[in-house]
Amino acid sequence: MESYLKENFEVEPKNPTEEALKKWRSAVWLVKNPRRRFRMVADLAKRAAAEKKRRKIQEKIRIALYVQKAALQFIDAANRTERKLSEEVVQAGYDIEPEDLAYIVRSHNTKTYDFHGGLQGLARKIKVSLRDGVLSSDISKRQQIFGYNQFVEKPQRPLWMFIWDALQDMTLIILMVCAVISVGVGIATEGWPKGMYDGLGIILCILLVVVVTAVSDYKQSLQFKDLDKEKKNIIIQVTRDGTRKKVSIYDLVVGDIVHLSIGDQVPADGIFIDGYSLTIDESSLSGESEPVNIDKKKPFLLSGTKVQDGSGKMLVTSVGMKTEWGRLMVTLSEGGDDETPLQVKLNGVATIIGKIGLAFAVLTFLVLTARLILTKYISNELLKWSMNDGLALLNYFAIAVTILVVAVPEGLPLAVTLSLAFAMKKLMNDRALVRHLSACETMGSATCICTDKTGTLTTNHMVVTRLWVAGDTKEIKSKEKLKSSISEKVLTVLLQAVFLNTNSEIVKDDTGKTNIIGSPTETALLEFGLLFQNNYNQETKNVKIVKVEPFNSVKKKMSVLVALSNGKLRAFCKGASEIILNMCDKIINEDGEIVQMSDKQRKAITDVINGFACEALRTICLAFKDLETGSTSDNQDSSSNDIPESNYTVIAVVGIKDPVRPGVKEAVKTCLDAGIMVRMVTGDNINTAKAIAKECGILTADGLAIEGPEFREKSDEQLKDIVPRIQVMARSLPLDKHKLVTFLRNELKEVVAVTGDGTNDAPALHEADIGLAMGIAGTEVAKENADVVIMDDNFKTIVVVARWGRSVYINIQKFVQFQLTVNVVALMTNFVSACTSGSAPLTAVQLLWVNMIMDTLGALALATEPPHDGLMKRPPIGRDVNFITKVMWRNIIGQSIYQLIVLGILQFNGKRLLNLNGPDSTAVLNTMIFNTFVFCQVFNEINSRDMEKINVAKGMFDSWVFMIVMVCTVTFQVIIVELLGTFASTVPLSGSLWLASILMGAVSLPVGAILKYIPVESSAHHGHDGYEPLPRGPDLA
Repeated sequence: MESYLKENFEVEPKNPTEEALKKWRSAVWLVKNPRRRFRMVADLAKRAAAEKKRRKIQEKIRIALYVQKAALQFIDAANRTERKLSEEVVQAGYDIEPEDLAYIVRSHNTKTYDFHGGLQGLARKIKVSLRDGVLSSDISKRQQIFGYNQFVEKPQRPLWMFIWDALQDMTLIILMVCAVISVGVGIATEGWPKGMYDGLGIILCILLVVVVTAVSDYKQSLQFKDLDKEKKNIIIQVTRDGTRKKVSIYDLVVGDIVHLSIGDQVPADGIFIDGYSLTIDESSLSGESEPVNIDKKKPFLLSGTKVQDGSGKMLVTSVGMKTEWGRLMVTLSEGGDDETPLQVKLNGVATIIGKIGLAFAVLTFLVLTARLILTKYISNELLKWSMNDGLALLNYFAIAVTILVVAVPEGLPLAVTLSLAFAMKKLMNDRALVRHLSACETMGSATCICTDKTGTLTTNHMVVTRLWVAGDTKEIKSKEKLKSSISEKVLTVLLQAVFLNTNSEIVKDDTGKTNIIGSPTETALLEFGLLFQNNYNQETKNVKIVKVEPFNSVKKKMSVLVALSNGKLRAFCKGASEIILNMCDKIINEDGEIVQMSDKQRKAITDVINGFACEALRTICLAFKDLETGSTSDNQDSSSNDIPESNYTVIAVVGIKDPVRPGVKEAVKTCLDAGIMVRMVTGDNINTAKAIAKECGILTADGLAIEGPEFREKSDEQLKDIVPRIQVMARSLPLDKHKLVTFLRNELKEVVAVTGDGTNDAPALHEADIGLAMGIAGTEVAKENADVVIMDDNFKTIVVVARWGRSVYINIQKFVQFQLTVNVVALMTNFVSACTSGSAPLTAVQLLWVNMIMDTLGALALATEPPHDGLMKRPPIGRDVNFITKVMWRNIIGQSIYQLIVLGILQFNGKRLLNLNGPDSTAVLNTMIFNTFVFCQVFNEINSRDMEKINVAKGMFDSWVFMIVMVCTVTFQVIIVELLGTFASTVPLSGSLWLASILMGAVSLPVGAILKYIPVESSAHHGHDGYEPLPRGPDLA
């Protein structure tokens, strides 16, 4: 079975090939209900059509951007007349039609833009202040006139459509036809109403199956809809009512002032207000990979594009479906998501079992028919056929079809969807947003997590605790004492370096409280600056910002060029201490004078940096340089002014404390116990990284800490030796992270999860088996390339995702074990009985009920079990292990043998053993067989909760879904036997027979316990099958 599955039903978790997707589709055979079975499977034809449509729209946009722009320059602006304003727009108080406003940006029409008065003119026409932004009281009016920032989505399918889908089951349709014929023939032969009971029973049972199935599918679809909406929700920074605040992308309106920085997605069409070195990647919209520089001459920004570099502010001019991105988004969701490896594998299992089931169904029908013909032949009635004989043949056919219903495990692939939907919803509550379904599964196989340090292992609440300035190291305790120990000259330049070289903003909220909006490092520095000077504007009011180079993870520094009040130019630079120190050749002394830096002073500063780092402090170096004015290279034209890269003067080194998050050490230990190696990959100083790694339990005595530049120089042969031992990589670039992930995956065959937050992390996130983007610190580009978004940026949440990943896999294995046992027993019982006695003990209605127990209800009970701590004491699930393990086969075969023995004894010797006499003894016996069979499945469901442990009841009462399913199954079984006998071909049982049925079912529990003592051979594949105890030292963490 496994070789067949690997050959035909194997797909990659990420970016599977079109060939692999087509291959398994062609291998699937005997699908009872394609509409339901493939509801969560990508529609390749629809996807291809959507891709074609998307390319057409992209080509149209590209022509509009690159061809139309040139043509529009020849249109005389004087010939343009303003469109007459509609009454609705006039009443709202605006002076431009929404369509005209949207057209300006969409077409990049500078003539029309100038005709409307440029940026200031448009701001006047849409009644917005470029300084204070939109008034909150105007939001609803603007949404009414200019529209909502939402895209047209397919409406949620109503419940009746899921009922209709469930009714498309080929076998159920055949059974319904049989039932209708049975009603007609029955009434003709047995009269009204007795003749209709058998057929009506089948119809009612089919309707029950359909409704339960449809409700389950409908609830799943609602969960996926909510998650899909959450995936598209982006938090935007805007200026409203004069203050800067965060709003959802769905709440954005025309007139909003939006703040953009590296990695952001442009949330709507708009006009550039101001900014520095703003570069936009328009490839998602136009297909063109060349980045576009945005400035006041080229001010048009399009929704859906990404900020590649720089920062800026924009005025929103059109939202939602009035943007080109809105039209493009409609095509992006067409065709659905790729199916997961488990879904594909279980389609293969369903196909194999379906073939076996079909063979048994045909054999059962042939045996029953042959016995009927043989009986007629023996009694010389071969040519005499009555309505009763026709009814018997119809009944045989119904039994054969019902065997097919039970035999084809349609619920197997759908159980994966159910389990994933449940896991995704729970993970959302645990602050993890799963963007791709397959990530949930793959995370259960993760053998390595490459994690960032800042914000993931640490709290990201940074505070400056140490300061080196003018040759002296100081503790940040008393503000007055600190202020008195620094000379006025030094303090002035230090505060300029803090307040001028920043991309954060100090704002006051509605209550007048001061807030800092920006990265945690920037916030810590500004809070430090505010200790000395409450009036932030004092440093900035007489200074003009000439040029800004925002921080990026490659250069590891941020620079700014400013024109001071005296007309001189001054450059400020801050960033990774050793990098900034290498750019400096001078130092500011305690009197505020600039002197040449000696080798001794350089060594002293390096020692200070290392000293701070060894205390687990993040070190930032601040420097400045005065430029000559009037020179060709240093004039005040921002377009030609380059910020210098050398000959700076060191001002200060600050040590920033970023404490380790509570619970991280325990989470790291949990990973180590679970066979998951944790590696820290950070841009920080190696000493800081090592100190934090030791505190977290990541860096052990035999582990290796390495710097990015050293790692880059290693050959592949050297990497094979050192990569398994690397636990910390410091001063790394995003390319180093990408190289490490690629090497771990391709050379060492590891299943790698990697965290990332910056735009440059996108390649590593995309390359990894599981990309984990940070929800708070992460850019939109990082999130878009990730499989899971960690909403609280916490390492503990990553471990929760790993637990759920393992839980999904194990839960599906439990369900498969349970369902295969029911399949084997139901098939063999009916087949053997048909061959020996000429009748099937389980009727069509009873088999439909059994099908519902093992399909929809079984999936609900076992596929939604929450994870337990034991899951993280096992090794990861290997890449190439058999899905149906030897442990599972042992349990399936053992339970099947027990159940077949019990049912066989009842079938052939039941009347004598149970002392059944009288005319209804056969009906009582058949009811007893049915009842015992159902209770065997109920107790086997409990047995399936743990495939290895003897105590299967542990945590059972914590799983409320499991308990509800158990109670419902038993209750409905009592109703079927005691009250619905007319339809289900059952008769009420005495108390002693009920007790006997329950006890025979309950014996499954000790049988299961005995089976678990039978040793099975461990998996010989690479990795392991997930069941051996993990050989790990308790103190490794």
